[in-house]
Amino acid sequence: FLRRQPVEFEPRLRWPPGFVEVKGNLGAESASSSGRALSLWGDAGWGRLVRVGKYDDGRFADELVTASADLIRRWAPAPGPTWVTCVPSSRHPELVPDFAARLAASLGLPFVDVLVKTRDHAPQKEMDNSAQQLANVHGAFAVTGELPSGPVLLVDDVVDSRWTLTVAGAVLRTAGVEAVHPFVLAKATGD
Repeated sequence: FLRRQPVEFEPRLRWPPGFVEVKGNLGAESASSSGRALSLWGDAGWGRLVRVGKYDDGRFADELVTASADLIRRWAPAPGPTWVTCVPSSRHPELVPDFAARLAASLGLPFVDVLVKTRDHAPQKEMDNSAQQLANVHGAFAVTGELPSGPVLLVDDVVDSRWTLTVAGAVLRTAGVEAVHPFVLAKATGD
């Protein structure tokens, strides 16, 4: 039962109060669509396998690729993604790109690694509030290389504050990507 229940998460639509660099609502030109998570972090379904892959094995199991591809096909985000990219990480630089490339292959889509880190930042779970979470990742990503045309599936391992996906999605949208559909393996229970 737990392995059949995708988790929806909504994008951030408003910059937090008290953040000086940006204010108000995210415009339609920089917002991502609603996202999906395969599991809740550590749950008895896929969540345990996600945790093992991230912290014990250093690679996500092929089972997670297959389950994720099945979920994305059932979800059928519109407009449908024509390519896949991922959120870069300094702490686990190969983990998510490896998973995202295998997921893209399973979906029959190209994987294009276009996001880069412009600076390191602390884990979002260490931040105390929304303004700190945004400040932690604001300006931390940039696009490199040529962007493919069409909507993108933006992949990460875990969504916690939603600010990482919001900022990465806004960077892609500002660079001209038509639509950004976030997908993660697990959603942290605190948001």
